[in-house]
Amino acid sequence: MTADAEPAPISAEQREREDELVQRVLASFADTPDARLEQIMRSAVLHLHDFLRDVRLTEEEWKQGIDFLTAVGHITDQRRQEFILLSDTLGASMQTIAINNEAYADATEATVFGPFFVDDAPHVECGGDIAGGATGQACWVEGTVRDTDGRPVAGARIEVWEADEDGFYDVQYDDGRTAGRAHLFSDDDGGYRFWAVTPTPYPIPHDGPVGAMLAATHRSPMRASHLHFMVTAPGLRTLVTHIFVRGDDLLSSDSVFGVKESLVKDFVEQPADAATPDGRDLGGRTWSRTRFDIVLAPAGS
Repeated sequence: MTADAEPAPISAEQREREDELVQRVLASFADTPDARLEQIMRSAVLHLHDFLRDVRLTEEEWKQGIDFLTAVGHITDQRRQEFILLSDTLGASMQTIAINNEAYADATEATVFGPFFVDDAPHVECGGDIAGGATGQACWVEGTVRDTDGRPVAGARIEVWEADEDGFYDVQYDDGRTAGRAHLFSDDDGGYRFWAVTPTPYPIPHDGPVGAMLAATHRSPMRASHLHFMVTAPGLRTLVTHIFVRGDDLLSSDSVFGVKESLVKDFVEQPADAATPDGRDLGGRTWSRTRFDIVLAPAGS
């Protein structure tokens, strides 16, 4: 059947047969002791069967889908999470984030976590360098952490991570390096500052099944330039977000749908002879600077 062809009519008998199967599957969850689990399973079944019946999926297409998910599982390991990539590229990650981070006053918007966060990143003091040898143009990042009432949040834990100028995170190398990631804490006035590298565009890993899906649908694997943040503080909602570089050509086509206008920031290039905020000697190289003021919503909001 071509894309323009009319689908074959479905008889009343066939629809009844399909409906009866759906009802039998739904009934199988009737004794689920966890009401929330029952709700999720019943809804998942309904949507899955609606999808199958809507597109009239063939058995060969179903097998291809199973093979695709199997390949996603096989390529996933401790260093690479292909299921997160799949969720991201289908917009499921961003939709889940939108559902669970409702707008609250002027709280900073959340965006995707991504597959490259690592626990126990090194600690740096305010003003320290998170690059840890990652290649790229030096970038000074500063801002404040406040709550939605405008009060400074002292001691907020700020996790930061990013790719190097070649578009790779440290965990994508095989030498065990730790670079382009660290954590620090806001000072008594809620302020924070650190050196990083200026974000540049890069492709998500596209040598696996998710990459094949993107290629088959003529979609780009490229992500807009960004710097990741996760900010936590007692009594306040954890914020997972990142900031993007204004002027990046990929802002409107980010492969994981993570860009929000409020998170697009000016990364202003500084001449090589410009004095750095902390007196650091950059060896006569240009550098950039940006500001990101973070506002945290109350926990449970």
